[in-house]
Amino acid sequence: MSSDHSFDGITQKFAHNIYGTTKGKIRHALLCHYLSEHNMLNVDLSKKTVLDAGCGLGHMTREIIKTNANITAIDISAQSIAHAREATCGNVDWQVGSLQSIESRFDYIYCHAVLEWTQAPLDSLEHLLKCLNDNGRLSLSFFNAEAHRFGNLIYGNFAYTEQPERNAKTVRLNPQNPVSYQAVLNHLQALPNIQVIHHAGIRCIHDYMRDVSAQSRQYDEILEAEKKYGTQVPYLYLGKYCHLIVQKN
Repeated sequence: MSSDHSFDGITQKFAHNIYGTTKGKIRHALLCHYLSEHNMLNVDLSKKTVLDAGCGLGHMTREIIKTNANITAIDISAQSIAHAREATCGNVDWQVGSLQSIESRFDYIYCHAVLEWTQAPLDSLEHLLKCLNDNGRLSLSFFNAEAHRFGNLIYGNFAYTEQPERNAKTVRLNPQNPVSYQAVLNHLQALPNIQVIHHAGIRCIHDYMRDVSAQSRQYDEILEAEKKYGTQVPYLYLGKYCHLIVQKN
């Protein structure tokens, strides 16, 4: 039985607290921007099989539908799947299950903000790669452990950085298992026939604004700055989320 995290019981709270804020809005906008640049959105994928792994409320699924791809969307939360199905117009094979339950193979896999909710993130990543066809692509984003630690340090939460498990379960919308960007990158680079063709930081600027009200007031300017600096070193390492596109040769 999977022990990965489910949002059953707090689906509406998740929708409001994440996608009802600029942090969810800008994360989604940046993912769409980078995916479009790499021909994974806003193109005709009618001959491709696509998996939205950990689809949540279906925000990315609804973007993928526009490509006319053959789409499967899976999430461990039955309530999230019900919400996504109701909010989505299009032909999607909706499934309730964990990442490890996926058995089919796909040309493209989109897995965004999911690894940090699994008990074994690198094992989940390995399974996704096994489900990827040769010449296929995986779009992967995850909550950045290093940026999470840095954020706590600059806010003076020194005790938390030493014992994060103290508060790990107090807020159910906080990712339970932040993932090391360098660990993921090292893991991928050690695998045969795997090539990282894109990496960027998501919310390299937004989350560090001293004036939090500027996140809304200067949203468009922040978005453009994120696009400009999010793929540049050293800024990409500061992103609260990492975004990688992986090619399987």
